[in-house]
Amino acid sequence: MIGKIIRQISNDYTVKADKLRVCKARGKFRNMNITPLVGDEVTINDENYILEIMPRKNELRRPPIANIDKAVIITSLKSPDFSSNLLDKLLTIIEYNNVKPVIIFTKKDLLNNKEYQELKPYIDYYSKIYEVYTNDEIDKIKKIFKGKVSVFTGQSGAGKSTLLNKLDKNLNLKTNEISIALNRGKHTTRHTELIEMEGGLVADTPGFSAIDFTGMTNDDIRDNFIEFNEFKGECEFRNCSHTHEKKCKVKEKVEDGTILKSRYENYLKFISR
Repeated sequence: MIGKIIRQISNDYTVKADKLRVCKARGKFRNMNITPLVGDEVTINDENYILEIMPRKNELRRPPIANIDKAVIITSLKSPDFSSNLLDKLLTIIEYNNVKPVIIFTKKDLLNNKEYQELKPYIDYYSKIYEVYTNDEIDKIKKIFKGKVSVFTGQSGAGKSTLLNKLDKNLNLKTNEISIALNRGKHTTRHTELIEMEGGLVADTPGFSAIDFTGMTNDDIRDNFIEFNEFKGECEFRNCSHTHEKKCKVKEKVEDGTILKSRYENYLKFISR
């Protein structure tokens, strides 16, 4: 029968099939250097052994999870202060891993009018190229989970646990467990699990333990600043790096304000790491 791995603790895999089954992986996977991941679609037998792993559309290793539809980036506007560098880093890595990013800006209510006007151009810009919400749009946010597998990431203290409470009041008893698991720097969870949320599944994980560009080339970083791709065909050189070249359409678009300057500056920092 076919099922989905929704939890892994040590060598035990909880598979949601005709019912919840705690399964073991066949030894052949170890011999093939393959590790089943939460999110995997698998075939199992009546003895509760995983026989086959279906092809994955994507996977992350930290946290270990496969077949993710959306990565929900919780981004604080204040306390902690908004960081375009961290947001752009997460967006680039998530895009590279073939996962759809969703940005939720939190703590908008803490901003005074001047602070909001200063940050509004960022919110507006990201809204043009990504799916973006603010944390007061709860009814809209609830709809993003239906039929999807999502994972949360973002700044520590950005308001993940508060958002989870608003999304599902029945999580009250689990709030500490889930918020700790999703909040980098505070978590104690040592396993990855998919929990039900608004008709979909959300990964309760130990968090993104490393936010870096491991395995990515500078070309990969460039190509996953997705709005650059709209203009790269108009650059003089086919493989333009958008740095030193004189006739670069991307640099022109930065100068005329079409591309957000901070996005381009973060790009330059990332490729010079």
